[in-house]
Amino acid sequence: MIFVLEFLLGHLQTSKMYFVVILILALLNNNAAEEMGETVSWDDQITNNQGGCGCGAVKRNTDEQLPQDSANVQEHTFLKINSEKYSSAANAQTIYPRTNQMVLIKGGTFMMGTDEPVFVADGEGPSRKVSLSDFYLDVHEVSNAEFELFVNATGYRTEAESFGDSFVFELLLSEETKTGITQAVAAAPWWLPVKGCNWKHPEGPDSNIKDRMDHPVVHVSWNDAVAYCHWAGKRLPTEAEWEYACRGGLKGRLFPWGNKLNPKDKHWANIWQGEFPGTNTGEDGYVGTCPVTEFPANAFHLHNIVGNVWEWTADWWNINHTRTPTVDPLGPETGKDRVKKGGSYLCHKSYCYRYRCAARSQNTPDSSAGNLGFRCASTNIPEYLKEHQ
Repeated sequence: MIFVLEFLLGHLQTSKMYFVVILILALLNNNAAEEMGETVSWDDQITNNQGGCGCGAVKRNTDEQLPQDSANVQEHTFLKINSEKYSSAANAQTIYPRTNQMVLIKGGTFMMGTDEPVFVADGEGPSRKVSLSDFYLDVHEVSNAEFELFVNATGYRTEAESFGDSFVFELLLSEETKTGITQAVAAAPWWLPVKGCNWKHPEGPDSNIKDRMDHPVVHVSWNDAVAYCHWAGKRLPTEAEWEYACRGGLKGRLFPWGNKLNPKDKHWANIWQGEFPGTNTGEDGYVGTCPVTEFPANAFHLHNIVGNVWEWTADWWNINHTRTPTVDPLGPETGKDRVKKGGSYLCHKSYCYRYRCAARSQNTPDSSAGNLGFRCASTNIPEYLKEHQ
C-alpha cells in the first residue's frame, strides 16, 4: 500500500487524483485507529441532519390540566416518605424476584458530553470536565413489579391515569385500538395518544402487564418517578451522575461497553433493528421492552443503561453548556422540560441515534409514553437496602 501511495504522489496531475490519495490516507488512518479501539468505522458514523423518533415531541399540551378529582397525584408527588426500617418500602412483599438493588458508584472526574455531537441542537457538546462525589444507583430500571409495590402501599395514581391517556408507538397497538384513534403527534405520526393507556395497560385497555412484571414500568411522568423515589427513600440521578454511570469508567466511548455496537456479533442493548418506523425485525429478541435484567451489564454492573426505555433524570433541560469545570452539577434551577437519557427500544441509528452515553432528550414533567421509564439514585443507600442486599 505504501508503494502505491508513493507512486500516486509522484504522478499527481489532476485535482481528482489528489482527492483519491486523501481518501486512501483517511481509510488507512481510520482502520488503524479502529484496531486500537479509538474510533468507529465509517459504516457506524452518521450525519448531523437526521431527525428523531419523535420521543421529544411526545408532550402534553401546555393548556392540558389534570381533572379536579386527581389532586392526590400532586399531593403524593412530594410526600415525605419514611424510608427507615419499618417503612412500607422496607416491608414490601411480592412474588416476583426483587430488582431494587443499588450499586455504589465511586466518584471521580470525567468528560461529560462530546466534542463530536450527532445532534447539535440537543446540547450534546461541548465536552466538559465534571467531578462527582460517590453515589448509589439502581442496578436495574424500575420494573412493573417494583412500581406495583409502591402503588399498593400508597394508593398512588399516575398522571397518565388521571389524564386518561398516554402515547404509544403505532406498531404496538392492536387494530381494534387503532380504529378508535383520530389524531397523532404532528412531528411524529407513528406516536398515537391512546385513551385508557397507563402503566397497567401499556398499549391501551386491551393490554396488560401480567407477563411483563419484570419489564420496566412505562407511561410514568417525571412527577410519577419522583413520587416513587420518595417512597423508596431514593431520588432521581442528576444528568451528570447518569452519564458518568453510563460510561462505566470508559473514556471517549460511544456506548457503555465501547465503540462497537455489537461486540463479538452480539446484541448489548434493546434497540430497533430494521427500517424505522415501518419494520422492526426484533433481532435482539425484543420488539418492545425487555426484562430489566436482560443484556450484559456495563463495568459498573448496570443493566440496560442504554436502550430499552428512556430514563428520567433530575435536571431541567438546558442546551447551553460551557467548558468550565463543575463539581456535582445539578443543572439549571428552573425550566420547562426535564432531561431524559439512554434512548429506548425505538432508537435506530438512521433515525434516532440516541442510545449513546452523551445523547440526551427532553419532555415536560407531566409527559408519559410507552418507552419512558426511570431508575433511582441515592446519596446514601437506604437503611432497608443495607439489610436486604
